[in-house]
Amino acid sequence: MLIGSCHCGKTGFTLTGDPGSITACNCTLCRRYGVLWAYDYEGERIAITGETASYTRVDRTEPSLEILFCPSCACVVSWRGLKPQADGRRRIAVNVRLAPPEAVAHLAIDHFDGLETWEDLPSQGKCVRDLWF
Repeated sequence: MLIGSCHCGKTGFTLTGDPGSITACNCTLCRRYGVLWAYDYEGERIAITGETASYTRVDRTEPSLEILFCPSCACVVSWRGLKPQADGRRRIAVNVRLAPPEAVAHLAIDHFDGLETWEDLPSQGKCVRDLWF
């Protein structure tokens, strides 16, 4: 189980099982937040703990997700889809930067171009430790 918490400890997440590769995105939000995402579905392998506040993009007429953060220390905890998918499941991702470095250092990083092409980019062969240490 992967556990992460905000700086003040009032908000966090748990992710059971293998988180898989982690995504670094260059969209206008992710690059500003400096987040690294692990994905699943709300109520399945990912659970958010504590109180959260949310931000939904104001530059989109129909935003597809909201950013959840700690209302006390403002650490970004996750993003969550605003609408369930066709199968009724709601996509969610947690910010693995909130986990202890030793728990995520080995995880491979995938890069996603959320700014221009909306496509996965070629692997650079890096893992989380390459960004932190």
